[in-house]
Amino acid sequence: MKLFIGYASTEGQTQKIARHIMDRLVDQGHSVELSALDQAGPVDLARFDAAILGASVHVGQYQSVLSDFAETRADALNSMPTLLLSVSLAAAGHDAEDWRGLDTILTDLSEATGWVPGQVMQVAGAYEPSKYDVFRRFVMRRIIAAKDPDADLDWDKEYTDWDDLNARVDSWIADGAT
Repeated sequence: MKLFIGYASTEGQTQKIARHIMDRLVDQGHSVELSALDQAGPVDLARFDAAILGASVHVGQYQSVLSDFAETRADALNSMPTLLLSVSLAAAGHDAEDWRGLDTILTDLSEATGWVPGQVMQVAGAYEPSKYDVFRRFVMRRIIAAKDPDADLDWDKEYTDWDDLNARVDSWIADGAT
C-alpha cells in the first residue's frame, strides 16, 4: 500500500508520532511519503492509496496548516481512506468534558474544511516544559497539575502509549485502511 503521512507539529510530539508510524509501516513493506504539512507543497494525493494526517490540539483547535491542507484537498481526502491522528494531552486522561471538547474540535475541523476523516485516533501527546515559552509553560503547568498530580512539573513527560498506537494503526491497515 502507498501511503501519504502529513503532520503539523508545534513542539515536535506529532512529528515524532508521524515518523514512528512511517518507520513501522515501511518495516511492514508499505511505501510511505512523509511530509510536514507546511512543506507538502502541491502534493497529488491521487498517487496514494490512503492518507494519514496528524496534528496537535492547542487552545481548542488544530494548527491552521492542517485546516488549510484539508480544505484545499477535501475532495481527494474524502475519496480515499484517511486517518486523523489527533494529538493532545486531553487524550491522556479520562475526563468526559475533555473528550467532548475533542469531539467538538473535530466537528469544527470537518465543518470548516469539508473533510470528514474516515477514522480518528485520539493520541496522548507530551508535556514538554523545556520547549514552552513563559506563558505556555505557566498554562501547561496548571493543566498538568490538575490532570496528573504526581507529575514533576519541571520535567518533560511523554504520555503517548506507543503499544496502543501501534495496535490501532496496524488494525486500520489490516482493515484496508478504512
